[in-house]
Amino acid sequence: MSVELRRLGPVGQEKPAVVSEGATYRLDGLTADIDGGFLAADGIARVREALAAGDLPVWEGADAERIGAPIARPQAVLCIGQNYAAHAAESGAEPPAVPILFHKHPNTVVGPEDDVEIPPGAQKVDWEVELGVVIGMEAAYLPDEQAALGVIAGYVTSHDVSERGYQLAESGGQWSKGKNARGFNPLGPGLVPADEIDPQTLRLASSVNGEPRQDSTTADMIFSVAQIIQHLSQFMVLSPGDLINTGTPQGVALSGRFPYLVAGDVVEIGIENLGAQRTTFVPATI
Repeated sequence: MSVELRRLGPVGQEKPAVVSEGATYRLDGLTADIDGGFLAADGIARVREALAAGDLPVWEGADAERIGAPIARPQAVLCIGQNYAAHAAESGAEPPAVPILFHKHPNTVVGPEDDVEIPPGAQKVDWEVELGVVIGMEAAYLPDEQAALGVIAGYVTSHDVSERGYQLAESGGQWSKGKNARGFNPLGPGLVPADEIDPQTLRLASSVNGEPRQDSTTADMIFSVAQIIQHLSQFMVLSPGDLINTGTPQGVALSGRFPYLVAGDVVEIGIENLGAQRTTFVPATI
């Protein structure tokens, strides 16, 4: 039985849900939210059991609800840079010998159809479709890649929005200034359990105002999902609910082949079997 976990409702008032076989069911009788605690307590297995038993009420009118990020605010958003060889080349860099890590603030995570603000004066806002990995249990010093795959709760469509001037010219050598503006990580629509997905065979794509930009597969990653998680666990404790963005393929504005985003632009991204997003970029509210 395939399932997709979602959070539906107004900003700050999202309620948990599950989509299965074309129907949406309420989960608020099972859990208050989809967060690290829920995932660590075998939450996905409990959802499947409740579905099989017919214990979950159908969410009438679910299609009219706003779709929020599929996980409640994570403790950490960890990001891997230049993890596709062609993207590294278009960025003017050699493929990295080890995974490049930077952080995004958890408050950058928003829903998959929420508007995203262009910061005041920003001239180089860029799109980046990425496979997102959600951790399901605490993990440190993982011994091998198989152990790394075992700590994954599921996968999500993630948009690592970037401001390249802030990232490169204003950075002081670190990337995070260009990664942390309000709303710079649309996420979702859903969290798909790890056992339903092969993370290294997924097509991912993006478009701007209907014009194709990125089109690649996760088979082109330099470091696989398993390698990334095992590597990160040697340097930090991964916690349930943490989000890991695994890098973006070629076809971004940083390449010089496309203009950067301006207010009014609409970016659509999608990943095979994980769902699509549609983001409108708007001026910042000061």
